[in-house]
Amino acid sequence: MTIETFTWVPKVEPVGSVEFRLKSAQFGDGYRQVAQDGINNKTQSWPLTFVGDDKKIKPIIDFIDSHQGAMPFYWTPPLGEQGLYRCQTYQPSPLGAGVYSLSATFEQAFHP
Repeated sequence: MTIETFTWVPKVEPVGSVEFRLKSAQFGDGYRQVAQDGINNKTQSWPLTFVGDDKKIKPIIDFIDSHQGAMPFYWTPPLGEQGLYRCQTYQPSPLGAGVYSLSATFEQAFHP
């Protein structure tokens, strides 16, 4: 199966979150040993917002729905390189006058 690419541009100034997954052991003398957890221990999460009429927002919802939260897609985050992401949750909201807001969180995914 071909992996699709998400091409829509979110509202300006998305703020991502980068997290390093670590394992640690704390010892009685105050020493703490820390090591990375796995080969892909750096993960990114991006809460994004899209605003527009139904002709702009509906195709984004259709794209996310077609991946059902489980299938990854390609997306390029700000200051980053194209990678695999999943969207498990989104929130559509009518703003009035035929304008809608769509909030979605993209979580970084990895090849098995």
